[in-house]
Amino acid sequence: MGKPLFNLSYATRIRVIPFVIFAGLTMLQGKLGAGSEYWLYLVKTLIGACCVVYIWPRLQECKLTFTPTAVATGVLVFVIWVGLDSDWTRMPEVFNKLGLSKAYTPDTVWNPFAFFEGASWLGWAFTIVRVLGSTIVVPPLEEVFYRSFLYRFFIHAEIENVPLGRFHLGAFLFVSLVFGLAHREWVAGIICGMVYQWLVIRRGHLGEAVAAHAVTNFCLGLWVVWQGAWRFW
Repeated sequence: MGKPLFNLSYATRIRVIPFVIFAGLTMLQGKLGAGSEYWLYLVKTLIGACCVVYIWPRLQECKLTFTPTAVATGVLVFVIWVGLDSDWTRMPEVFNKLGLSKAYTPDTVWNPFAFFEGASWLGWAFTIVRVLGSTIVVPPLEEVFYRSFLYRFFIHAEIENVPLGRFHLGAFLFVSLVFGLAHREWVAGIICGMVYQWLVIRRGHLGEAVAAHAVTNFCLGLWVVWQGAWRFW
């Protein structure tokens, strides 16, 4: 029988619990009444930010590293993410084609300007929160969980004994697949997971991956607002 979550090692808890909290709040978005996807995003962003503030100084591997490679990689992943946009590369549309769910409609797309029609300041407020949350909060929480915990846990339960720079094909493919399937844009997500994992392996720390992830999400946020491509959110 597996250990209860709070009986796991400190190294595991500090990497898993913040992500579980954040992911749990994400799953509740839109489930607690009309507009809950917006208010809950604000709540989870604030809670996620507190988690980042707590874990960041306690994990030496998390030193942010904005190298030219990290920035260029982040931009490249953004281009791939947008460039691969099609019905078959978005999970909801795939499920719809298979008869497993209904198709997206304008009412189900995350668009604060449409929802708060007549209160544009709220539209801008939630848009800014979304861009900041996806740029500052999401990257460290996801990278710590997927690249620092899950990748190493796949190799050995005692993650402290597995160097971040170690390459393991099974872990590389598994984590990239899980990461991709956790996103609506699943094909781009799998490629994205591989690229970020490569950044971690090449230097043996998370800094470049977090930076690249932040650049990708920031560029995507600007693209969404500029082009009105709300389906990416």
